[in-house]
Amino acid sequence: MPRKAREYPEEGEFVVATVKRIHNYGAFLELDEYPGKEAFMHISEVASTWVRNIRDYLKEGQKVVAKVIRVDPRKGHIDLSLRRVTQQQRKAKLQEFKRAQKAENLLRLAAEKLGKDFEAAWREVWVPLEEEWGEVYAAFEDAAKDGIEVLKGHVPDEWLPVLKEIVENYVEVPTVTIDAEFEITVPKPNGVEIIKEALIRARDRANKEKDIEVKFTYQGAPRYRIDITAPDYYKAEEVLEDIAEEILRVIKQAGGEATLLRKEKRIRKVKKRKK
Repeated sequence: MPRKAREYPEEGEFVVATVKRIHNYGAFLELDEYPGKEAFMHISEVASTWVRNIRDYLKEGQKVVAKVIRVDPRKGHIDLSLRRVTQQQRKAKLQEFKRAQKAENLLRLAAEKLGKDFEAAWREVWVPLEEEWGEVYAAFEDAAKDGIEVLKGHVPDEWLPVLKEIVENYVEVPTVTIDAEFEITVPKPNGVEIIKEALIRARDRANKEKDIEVKFTYQGAPRYRIDITAPDYYKAEEVLEDIAEEILRVIKQAGGEATLLRKEKRIRKVKKRKK
């Protein structure tokens, strides 16, 4: 089960918790990411409407995403709220939790290959990576994208070869793809050739950049679609701006017109190719 390097959660933090005991006035929950820590949720924090029977909302063994509203380490008290968690926040936390589970499974595999127990892996790898990256799986993603050297200096060198093998085989690197359409016209006999040359030059220039992939598709005159895949949305937007600028410049010089009509984005994940 994923766990945090900190002993206690912070106020305002979202946590995954398992319902252990239910009473008429509230429920006690075990914090999945903080071993040995139990929290309390008053019935007034279960739902935004009046709760007549708390068991209509909570069941023993149920996992929930809750917000930490009070923490008193001196007394060991932690108070949670369910009604203060939006659907979007719940989804984001569950995604984070699943990423932590993946990271833990991969680290357990690495520890097994090195003949170490998970407590050693926790101290030597998990804690320093979480402190530096905020989450361990994010560190593994950077290692998959930029090379295992990014972890050097953060974990003992003996871990690097085995982590490199695991990252290359199991870690998926998130990428963002944005779509856009250009409307291009060149009122000349060789207008089609000019447009084609402009698109090829823009595509080839962008594809020279690391982790960037650009594709053009003919949609029917005068529209052309472009798909840009990049490590993140901001880089994809930057590439789109550069391409648009290059296309507009070439087409304008040729006496034509070019307009960027729309753009969208979508996120996908691709496995790191072995080199």
